[in-house]
Amino acid sequence: MGKLIIFFSIFVLLQNNLLSQEEYFLTLRNDKVNLRQGPSFEHPIKLVYEKKFLPVLVKERSDNFRKILDHENNSGWIHVSQLSKKKAAINDGDNSVLFKKPSLYSEPIAIVEKGRLCLVKKCNDSWCKIKTGDFSGWMEKRNLKGRL
Repeated sequence: MGKLIIFFSIFVLLQNNLLSQEEYFLTLRNDKVNLRQGPSFEHPIKLVYEKKFLPVLVKERSDNFRKILDHENNSGWIHVSQLSKKKAAINDGDNSVLFKKPSLYSEPIAIVEKGRLCLVKKCNDSWCKIKTGDFSGWMEKRNLKGRL
């Protein structure tokens, strides 16, 4: 019985480590977030982000820091207190159309430039309802890159 418990415990620990290795998107919590060269406050600052809700891809973990990759391929470490699970994405398509309803046959509302930050309200299989600037509507999911 003891061997079974030890085996099960090791299995659970290995499973948790494998799952924690996956890459996932988070967003920046504040308007000013420091990207550091290493996973501590003693490491120098590489750059300062000044865009709240900017989506970043988490690549690694080290204690309370996460190594991230942004949409411009900048890489570095951010403290977890500066990251959020708020849903946001960047328009990755060339001048994508924002529609009133989730259909190509719906009324077009606006053209969204490539690189534009979009707050994601909800998604279905192939469309996401977003808000960007003064506009709110539906965009094809394939045009968005970030936390959906």
